[in-house]
Amino acid sequence: MIDTVDSLLTVRASAAKDAIVDPVDRISYAELDAETRFLATSFVTAGVGKGSHVGLVMPNGVSWVRTALALLRIGAVLVPLSTLLAPRELVSQLRVAGVRHLVAVDEFRGHRYLDALRAELSAPGLGEGPVCLENLPALRDVWHPDSLPASGDADTADALAASVDPSDDMVVMFTSGSSGTPKGVKHSHGSALGAVRASLQPRCIDSDTRLYLPMPFFWVGGFGGGVLSALLAGATLVTEPIPTPESTLRLLERERVTLFRGWPDQAEALARQADSADLSALRQGSLEALLPPAQRAAPGARARLFGMTESFGPYCGFAADTDMPASAHGSCGKPFAGMEVRVVDVDTREPVETGRVGELQVRGPHTLRGICRRAREEIFTEDGYYPTGDLGHLDADGFMFYHGRTDDMFKVSGATVYPSEVEAGIRTLDDVDAAFVTNVPGPTGDRVGALVVCAPSLTTEALTTAARNVLSAYKVPTVWLLARSRDAVPRGTTGKVDISRLRDMLLTATTDGETR
Repeated sequence: MIDTVDSLLTVRASAAKDAIVDPVDRISYAELDAETRFLATSFVTAGVGKGSHVGLVMPNGVSWVRTALALLRIGAVLVPLSTLLAPRELVSQLRVAGVRHLVAVDEFRGHRYLDALRAELSAPGLGEGPVCLENLPALRDVWHPDSLPASGDADTADALAASVDPSDDMVVMFTSGSSGTPKGVKHSHGSALGAVRASLQPRCIDSDTRLYLPMPFFWVGGFGGGVLSALLAGATLVTEPIPTPESTLRLLERERVTLFRGWPDQAEALARQADSADLSALRQGSLEALLPPAQRAAPGARARLFGMTESFGPYCGFAADTDMPASAHGSCGKPFAGMEVRVVDVDTREPVETGRVGELQVRGPHTLRGICRRAREEIFTEDGYYPTGDLGHLDADGFMFYHGRTDDMFKVSGATVYPSEVEAGIRTLDDVDAAFVTNVPGPTGDRVGALVVCAPSLTTEALTTAARNVLSAYKVPTVWLLARSRDAVPRGTTGKVDISRLRDMLLTATTDGETR
C-alpha cells in the first residue's frame, strides 16, 4: 500500500506519460520524480526539515505541484494558502498554522502578496532574507518559487524521505463553512491518501484518465481531488490558473480531456459555447452539461459525492457514471468503506431512527487528525466521532441524503425550515438557474428569504405562485432578491456562499420597502 508521497512518486518514477499539464507547461511522471527530488535538496539546504510547516501561495499549475510534492517528500507539512486572502487574513492563517517558511509568488490576479504583508506587518525588508517578526514569531524565511538556494545534500533529503511515516502530518488545509472563522485542518499522509484512494472509483478516475480540474489547489477539491488523485491513479491532471470559457475549451480540446470535474455552472457556461470545440473525448462521469443528451442521466439519478476538508474530500458517493436505485435518487450515495456515519438529534445528541433528519457525525481512517490550536476533546465526541455540522438522513439501504447545515436551519411559526430543501424546490421552477436561501429576521420572527438567479422575465409574484406548487406554505419565501448572474452571489475566500452577507442583502431588500 502506498501511504506516503515519497513512496507514491517513487512508484511512478519510470512513467514517461504526462502527470500535470497547464496552459504553458507540462511535466511527466519521470520528470516529476527527478525534479521534486532535486528541489527537495534545495529545501533541506534552506533549513526545511521533517515537520516544518511551509506555506504556499501560488496559482494552479506545474510549478505549484512541483514545489508542494518536493516539500512533502521530505516530511515537511504543507500549508496551502488561498490566493484570494486579504493581508490580514493571510497573516492570521500564517500565525494559526505556525508557518515557519513561506513560498509565495509576487503577484496573482492583482494581489501582491509580499507587498501586502510588508505593509500589514510594517516589515519593509520582508522577503530579502531571514526574518524575525513580533506578529509572526514562527516565520523565519520568505521565498519566491524561483529564488530557493541551489541544490544541496541529496543523501540528507533521501534520509528524510525514508523517515516519513503514514502517520506523520502531511498538510494543514484551511476551511470554513458558510459562516465562521477558517480553521486549519490537519491530515496525515495515510489519512489523506487513503481518502483519495477510496474516492477514485466513484469519481471514475483510473490510469487512462485525462482529468480536467480548475479548482484551486489550496482547496481539498483541488489538492486531493486533483493532484493526489492523478498521482494515485497514474492519471494526467489538466488544470489552469484562470479559467475562462475560451481558454478552457481550447485546453479540453488540445489535451483530449476525458473527465471534466469542474464546477456545474462552469460546465453550463462552456456548454453554451461547446460547438466551437471538439469535446468528443469526454466520457461519462464528467459533469453532464458537457455530455451529449443521450449520455445524461435523469435528474437525481447520479450521486452528489459528499465530503468536506475534515474528511479530505468525499466520504460518501456512488459511481459517477452509474444510476443509483430509484429510491436513492437525490442522495449522496453511500459512505465509503471504513467510514462510519451516524445521525444524531441536534439537541439531545442521541442517535435517531432511520429516515429521520439530524446532524451527521463521521468516524473512520480518513477523518482529520486535528485542528490547529484546538484540543482533541474539543473536536471529537468521546467515542471518536467528528460532528460535521451537516444535516442529513440515512435511508434503510444506507444511502445518505443531505439537508443543509445545522447553523442554517431555522423555524418559521414553529416549523423547521431546511434551506437546502427550499433551494431544491425553487431550482425546479422554469427559468431558474440557481437559488440560495436563508432566514431573514422580521418583526414577528424569522422569514424565508431567497436570492434567485433567473431569467429577466421572472417576477417575485410569479416565483411565489410557482413555489406554492412545489413547497409547503411555510417554506415559500416571503423575501425575494432576483439576480441575473451568479456573480451576484456573495462568497467567502473558500468559494462557499457567505450566509451572513446573503442575509444582509435580503434584509436590505426588505428595509428598502419591497422585495425585488
